[in-house]
Amino acid sequence: MAELKPIRTEADHEAAMEEVAALWGAVSDTPEGDRLDVLVTLIDAWEAANIPMDPPDPIDAILFRMEQQGLTRKDLEGVIGTRTRIAEVLNGKRGLSIEMIRRLHEQLGIPAEVLIRQTRRAA
Repeated sequence: MAELKPIRTEADHEAAMEEVAALWGAVSDTPEGDRLDVLVTLIDAWEAANIPMDPPDPIDAILFRMEQQGLTRKDLEGVIGTRTRIAEVLNGKRGLSIEMIRRLHEQLGIPAEVLIRQTRRAA
């Protein structure tokens, strides 16, 4: 096996990805499993620094958090408002108010910087 080194270029990234593919499924606590863990960590660090990721759509973020926490639309009544208001927001027909953003941030832990973005859904 080649010596591990930092990923600095696209070529380094591609080579690391190919090696990960070859090592995929390696058993933990073996030399191959340890190498896989280190390569994945290096790749993750390089991608975080070099591949910009757009923040999620506010509605997608709300739906994702609902799924994570096992929440229903009814559970959002104290956060967003009436069932009609919840439907309008989740269907992209109504934007989030500042108060809704505050409550979603405080009660569901969704980052405010995600919630203030314009939704990509058609209104």
